[in-house]
Amino acid sequence: MNTPEHLRIFARPERHGLRAAAGALYIEDVALTTIAARFGTPTYVYGAGHVLAQLEALRAALVGQPTLVCYAVKANSNQAILRTLARAGAGADIVSLGELQRALAAGFAPGVIVFSGVGKLDAEIDAAISARIKAIHVESQEEVAQVIARARALGQPARVALRVNPDIDPVTHPYLATGLRESKFGIAMAEALTIAQAVIAAPELELVGIACHIGSQIVDAGPFLAALGRLREVIRAVSAAGARLTYVDLGGGLGIPYASEEATVDVPAFGAALAAAMAGTGLELLLEPGRFLVGNAGALLTRVVGRKVGEDRCFVIVDAAMNDLIRPALYDAYHAIVPCVAPPAEASAALVDVVGPVCECGDFFARGRTMVVPERGELLAILGAGAYGMSMASTYNSRPLAAEVLVAGDQAAVIRRRQTIEALMADERMPPWLR
Repeated sequence: MNTPEHLRIFARPERHGLRAAAGALYIEDVALTTIAARFGTPTYVYGAGHVLAQLEALRAALVGQPTLVCYAVKANSNQAILRTLARAGAGADIVSLGELQRALAAGFAPGVIVFSGVGKLDAEIDAAISARIKAIHVESQEEVAQVIARARALGQPARVALRVNPDIDPVTHPYLATGLRESKFGIAMAEALTIAQAVIAAPELELVGIACHIGSQIVDAGPFLAALGRLREVIRAVSAAGARLTYVDLGGGLGIPYASEEATVDVPAFGAALAAAMAGTGLELLLEPGRFLVGNAGALLTRVVGRKVGEDRCFVIVDAAMNDLIRPALYDAYHAIVPCVAPPAEASAALVDVVGPVCECGDFFARGRTMVVPERGELLAILGAGAYGMSMASTYNSRPLAAEVLVAGDQAAVIRRRQTIEALMADERMPPWLR
């Protein structure tokens, strides 16, 4: 049986955006037990300091290379998180009209917002052009024609970048590999120059950048350097065709450690490698990190509501569920799960499944996990939950959305109220024949 993971996490809590004191886990200067006592469970809690430290580390690693870090809003779109990053001078990477409106409301200037995605609606393109964002990242010849039509209808030019598919394998989960030729994303390398020429010839458009996104959970510079090497071929060709490019966007995908033994990004080495590879281009570098900034800034707090010993295994049942955090069910993703107060050193461990109360076999957070079996009522923290947790949450089984709390130093405040069942049903209407 493996060693319980809480021993490794309590020894190095900073890897997970935490600190430990007197046998208890804290986010910044607030104990997780205090958060749960004040705000209940399940609750997402985030540390603003970790988000800002990650942003600053990435910027510092690229000093000397003009760089704009555009936060991937889809990772966590809470207004308080967005405003924290906007005030720190980050840009925003958006994929919908809703995210555009969120970014603008949070204080991001239009000139630091880029719009990605394969299925933009006319209304979304209109809003992006009208807002005068930095660029719309187009992904096909058909989308180029769509943006031309919308710009013509609005009587306003549009800045665009080509999202190219460099066919680079980042060796990650199949759902997260977005830069392979079989994925739905991006323009094939062989088509890039032809499409660029169409953009250059259109008076309604200005071609300002070349972009890509190769995947997620990448912890070294190698795949990014390979992608940049391929993009430089496109940059040379489209520049020779008359484009006046201002930036190259390598997308997001920087990974975080979900398990205590997983590798972390060597940020100074990563930045130095990218800066060296960008030398001589004269272009601004854009990066679009999401989970790298917020993933380990967050934890999902949950209480044990029961235990059940089956024929083959022991189940620990908690009050959070797959509707709150779907990543384990969707990706078979690993999230460290630890008690918020360290158990006694002599406590024995067992193999357990940590599950929620939803009526699905996929409602689990861990299977066959070695941990000290917690008591009913004990508080657990599911780590690495700051990214793609609440942003992918649902109300399945009519379970209201969890609360969200932001911590800054010794301050903690609700940034999303716990949803009530009444609010969950408020938008539903009876048709005339059922009234």
